[in-house]
Amino acid sequence: MFFELHSGGERTVLVQISLDGGMGDPDLGEFIELVRSAGGDPVTIIRGSRKMPQAKYFIGKGKLDEVKAAVEQEQAELVVFNHALSPSQERNLEAFLKCRVIARTGLILDIFAQRARTHEGKLQVELAQLKHISTRLIRGWTHLERQKGGIGLRGPGETQLETDRRLLRHRMSAIEARLDKVRQQRAQNRRARQRAEVPLVSLVGYTNAGKSTLFNRLSESEVYAADQLFATLDPTLARIDVDGLGGLIIADTVGFIADLPHTLVEAFRATLEETLSASLLLHVIDVVADDRDMIKSEVESVLSEIGAGDIPQLIVFNKIDLLEREPKTIRNAAGEIEAVSVSAVQGLGFDHLREAIRERLAGSLFRGVIVLGAEHGKLRSELYAMGAIETECWNGDGANELTISLPDSDWQRLKNQFMPTNHRGR
Repeated sequence: MFFELHSGGERTVLVQISLDGGMGDPDLGEFIELVRSAGGDPVTIIRGSRKMPQAKYFIGKGKLDEVKAAVEQEQAELVVFNHALSPSQERNLEAFLKCRVIARTGLILDIFAQRARTHEGKLQVELAQLKHISTRLIRGWTHLERQKGGIGLRGPGETQLETDRRLLRHRMSAIEARLDKVRQQRAQNRRARQRAEVPLVSLVGYTNAGKSTLFNRLSESEVYAADQLFATLDPTLARIDVDGLGGLIIADTVGFIADLPHTLVEAFRATLEETLSASLLLHVIDVVADDRDMIKSEVESVLSEIGAGDIPQLIVFNKIDLLEREPKTIRNAAGEIEAVSVSAVQGLGFDHLREAIRERLAGSLFRGVIVLGAEHGKLRSELYAMGAIETECWNGDGANELTISLPDSDWQRLKNQFMPTNHRGR
């Protein structure tokens, strides 16, 4: 990575302030879990309220003294604010508290840096870090010299700050160029899938909603899944078969979170573009989570930000085993499936989920009986490969009688390709 990360286990003081009466306050439990996910050891929580942030320190003088006393008493090495801090506020707080201070954005960036596993994921995290740190160079960012070497790099009349900024822009441009190549490769793969008319189903949802476990159950894969925030950063694709639809591609994606830093949304755009090309989004929601409506709206907000707000969604309520409920399918007033409830851990409700996917993707579905002769062996093989054959029998004259179910567009394509003139379906 481009800069060093702390090793974890730091004694950490947490600060959360209710602003303007507490409307829209971030979840405290989620904040604690974020700090633990980053490797911090929360030792105390300082809470308070203000009408608006104070310009110099974000918090008032009395609360500032309280934080300082907690740092000294607990021998804390780090103070984390569950808010966005300006660069000057971070500098002023560090000078007063005599320890490191980071805001929510820096905390999430740190977690992403720890979770990234592939080369692409590491590039995306590094780009997000660089964009975030570019506004904070005035703090004295000198490790760029160690990265690139100092002599021979400085331009005429450049200060050290200007040199750092120039090197920073150079590194960001290099990463963006490499990610552009990734984006082009993904676009090429998407075009190939579209030419083959293979639908893409993308899993989206709040972090730790159980998307990767659900992905593993659907695809019989072994994607890394853990009960922690942002266990998945790198996109994963797999092919699955759904009766009546045949093969489709399912994609596991990075989880969202309240106040997801814009720099992360931008850096992960290459990954999130898989979501943009989806035919259907499986919006996975933790059924036992507090403030489910808030969580749902946060995910939909990010989807709108990346241009995926109009893609059809199927709600998947996960973790019903924790409530000891049975799987079920939920339909709206028009009779359309809008949600299913499952347990990805125990594998409950996946028949409901597959049927819901089939129904939502089928659109205009052709279902009927066709009679094929011996000359239509390739068509029969294709129908079997798509999982479109429900029943098969042989009639008296040796012809094959099949009951099939598949999207009408696929059926029209197969008819034109394999039996343009002598279709004997009924």
